[in-house]
Amino acid sequence: MEICYSPDKFNATSFHVMTMTIITLQAFSGMWINAFIVSVLCIAWVKKRTFNSNEKILLFLGCSRFMHICITWLYYFIAIIHPCSMCIHPTAQLFSSFQSFFNSSNLWVSACLCLFYCIKIANFRHVFFIYLKVKIDRIMPWLLLSSVLLSLVFSTLIYDIIDKVQCKNLNSTTAGNILTLRVKMDEHLFPVLFFSGFLFATAFMVVIFSASLLLYSLWTHNRKMQTNSVKDLSTDAHIKAMKSILSFFFIYTINFVCLVLTLIYSTKKENPVAFLALVYPYFFSTVHSLILIFSNPKMEKTLLKTLLCGKYKACMR
Repeated sequence: MEICYSPDKFNATSFHVMTMTIITLQAFSGMWINAFIVSVLCIAWVKKRTFNSNEKILLFLGCSRFMHICITWLYYFIAIIHPCSMCIHPTAQLFSSFQSFFNSSNLWVSACLCLFYCIKIANFRHVFFIYLKVKIDRIMPWLLLSSVLLSLVFSTLIYDIIDKVQCKNLNSTTAGNILTLRVKMDEHLFPVLFFSGFLFATAFMVVIFSASLLLYSLWTHNRKMQTNSVKDLSTDAHIKAMKSILSFFFIYTINFVCLVLTLIYSTKKENPVAFLALVYPYFFSTVHSLILIFSNPKMEKTLLKTLLCGKYKACMR
């Protein structure tokens, strides 16, 4: 994050304008898609008064992504239009804390979703795996609660570090103290960067492990069906699940690389790599949510109806 050293006035460069334009387009599309997921799940809950584990994960994921996109967009908008407002205590601390909380929740709930699909769909005869398959519906709420608590700890750490950095910034007004401030800020940011990298890497390893097991199970299942020359009714569902998991694994891998680049280039300005790292998380949330919608027949049908209805109303005007 950028720290104000002087009360500069509004000075948006072409880089800022381009970045804000792309972020705005992606942010509003991402918020609409995730709001659609949440609304469909809430309507379904009103009708049947119950949630299964998959719907709980999707609801939590949709809410965390919606809030993360909204807060991140608002943060960049204020930082570009009126950067000095970020120096007012505790604006920067709260924005960074909430942004870190929902971003961490987004990553961990995505990993939990991949783990849930792996346990539910994969077919292994190991005793521990069978136990997980039976108990996963009871375990998943505790995993979601753990992800919330872990994200809360992470966001609290972010708040504390940003608060210390800003206090030192306010006490350093002379040009001779800028270099010293830069060193002190890097010393404070190192634990955050290390902890962030650890969280991102752990969530990424969960995704790799779950996707690998699921793809291996689905591959052996399809090979068994082809060897026995038997058409299984679930083969199409297995193939669809394989495509969904592969797509998710691909975009999650790119998202992990962008997160690492964000940590590396967090102190550099107007850098092409930093620009990619800023823009891609919106793309990840939007595309992955679309994959979730089109892999769910009910949501896909509802989305198509909504788009057709909107197109019909637009044509009537």
